[in-house]
Amino acid sequence: MCSFGTVMYDDVIMRTIVDLPDEQVKALARLCESRGISRAEAVRRAVARLLADEQRPGREQAFGAWSAKGIKSTTLIRELRAEWEA
Repeated sequence: MCSFGTVMYDDVIMRTIVDLPDEQVKALARLCESRGISRAEAVRRAVARLLADEQRPGREQAFGAWSAKGIKSTTLIRELRAEWEA
């Protein structure tokens, strides 16, 4: 298992403890070696990707999107499917 130290520095840079199983540590080492990056950089990229993914619109935000269009989505789907059968 691998751990990193914890220190807060001017509220800008943060060090934190991350416990990883040995398999992940080995896989991370291989990835870092192949990309020529440090573990810290790999973790920063992973956190950035996670945060970006969390900001993408999800199902909850899309629910009811057709209500403002004045047509029910089921009606539109039926009309489109009817075109396929024609």
